[in-house]
Amino acid sequence: MNDTAEHAPLRATSIAATLEAEIITGQITGGTKLEEQSIGDRFGVSRTPVREALHLLAARALVERIPYRGVIVAQLDRGRIEQLFEAMAETEAMCGRYAAERMSIGERGALQSLHEKMRSLASNGEFAAYKEANTEFHRLIYAGSHNVDIIAMAEAMWQKLAPFRRSQLGHAERVSQSCQEHEAIVRAIVDRDRGSADLALRRHLLGAAQECLAKMR
Repeated sequence: MNDTAEHAPLRATSIAATLEAEIITGQITGGTKLEEQSIGDRFGVSRTPVREALHLLAARALVERIPYRGVIVAQLDRGRIEQLFEAMAETEAMCGRYAAERMSIGERGALQSLHEKMRSLASNGEFAAYKEANTEFHRLIYAGSHNVDIIAMAEAMWQKLAPFRRSQLGHAERVSQSCQEHEAIVRAIVDRDRGSADLALRRHLLGAAQECLAKMR
């Protein structure tokens, strides 16, 4: 095994991504105990990157650390995923309300410019680039709340839902719908309309939840 301190974070990210995919697709079922030693043997690494990978999975709510039992894969049924999206909707709606009220002119302009760029990406079928820009779009809204604790809450929820939203923006229909929803969000924030920003973000998360849950049928 040869994982230096310099390479450990990269290895941990790669291990976490592989385990995440296997948990989401059901290859690793809920209730399974993840052993550091066996994972290290599988990937040919020491326990250091394995521990970091498990930490990343815990931050995404895919595993739980249970006293005297170890790291256990979470039960990811529809009810649990609905709870996550419900919490995310409340958090993003709150960010939207504050952003509509507190964003500077420059911040509103940056959000509007990014939205225009994303529309171009969608029109050209550049879905991977759109997905990356989508993360930036939401983080601009979080930052626009100008409240460090709310931003931290939103970032934590984004991490938890990231595994379930990862495949949503890979086809034209959903990307087109996302663009329309973003248009309503941007318009509300630029117009300083707190109520409309709240509603637009709730509807946006509802669309994401429906897309995710439909794949579980």
